[in-house]
Amino acid sequence: MENLQQLENDLLQQISAAADIKSLEDVRVSALGKKGLITEKMKSLGTLPLEEKISAGKILNVLKTNVEKAIENKKMGLEKQELDKKLATERVDVTLPVRPETQGRLHPVSKIYEEVAAIFGQMGFDVAEGPDIEDQFHNFNALNMPANHPARQMQDTFYIANPDSPDFDDSFVVRTHTSGIQIRTMESKKPPIRIIAPGRTYRSDFDATHTPMFHQVEGLVIDKTTSMAHLKGCLYDFVKAFFEVDNIKVRYRPSYFPFTEPSAEMDIGCHKGKDELKIGEGDDWLEILGCGMVHPKVLLAGGIDPDEYQGFAFGMGIDRLAMLKYGIPDLRTFFESDLRWLKHYGFVPLDTSSMTGGLSNNGGLAR
Repeated sequence: MENLQQLENDLLQQISAAADIKSLEDVRVSALGKKGLITEKMKSLGTLPLEEKISAGKILNVLKTNVEKAIENKKMGLEKQELDKKLATERVDVTLPVRPETQGRLHPVSKIYEEVAAIFGQMGFDVAEGPDIEDQFHNFNALNMPANHPARQMQDTFYIANPDSPDFDDSFVVRTHTSGIQIRTMESKKPPIRIIAPGRTYRSDFDATHTPMFHQVEGLVIDKTTSMAHLKGCLYDFVKAFFEVDNIKVRYRPSYFPFTEPSAEMDIGCHKGKDELKIGEGDDWLEILGCGMVHPKVLLAGGIDPDEYQGFAFGMGIDRLAMLKYGIPDLRTFFESDLRWLKHYGFVPLDTSSMTGGLSNNGGLAR
């Protein structure tokens, strides 16, 4: 067991001098392999007297540990060098080339959202928001929609199971309209109420004029004196400002909605040509929205006394408004993420909509 310190020094020098992983592995085998120098020393311990065996065993264990640590540290350093060299020689440029566009475009839906909010904001409406995942009370029951109503059928509505209850009546629904926000506003705010509720809505439908996810804006006014005349005046001022037409014909057709009574659909005058649609001209009519006086049962569901208060509500599709105003033929293209489409129909993002600065004319279509 002589010269163990010299053996350690020699092995550490060889480890330090190893230029690559292969050379380092050769040093490891020569020291710690089956026939390595340290291994042979460990085997010879059995021939020594007990006291010498204990003393020499401790020294050999320390020697073996030092050599193993040195090899591991050297290996890590060599692997890092090889990786750095490989990264330097095999480098690939994964960055995208510079795009020709120097500025993005605002989506028509976002633009219409701004325009609608600007118009109704000037009329004194606040913007209200609510959850996309609703319970059936706020989405259906409170809106006077019975359990057998067609809109509650599985083929029209996306349901989500309630993990806390196996009962279907307790399941959640991906909201089919933003009307639930009206109920939540009535529950949390005392009249007078004047809000619009824009947002995403979801229904099981898909074609040129329908998508599973679309955008709606609904309005609600509740006080002690509001009448159908106020509703008609409010909506007339809206369509005149939105379509930027001074003289626009409107008419109201009797309709049915479970949450309003009486109910009506609003049409605007237009001219339907072969390749164009002109708002405000001609003898044709175009349905634009649904509206009516809030049903007393809906007021009760929202915690408001229908004997003291009354109000009106309306709802319209933001995507449909964009299609009509900007001549977009297919609703599905709104959600296809085609940059060419967005470049054609999009808007300069800094040109915000306002009643004083202008709506769509402030920047205009980015054609």
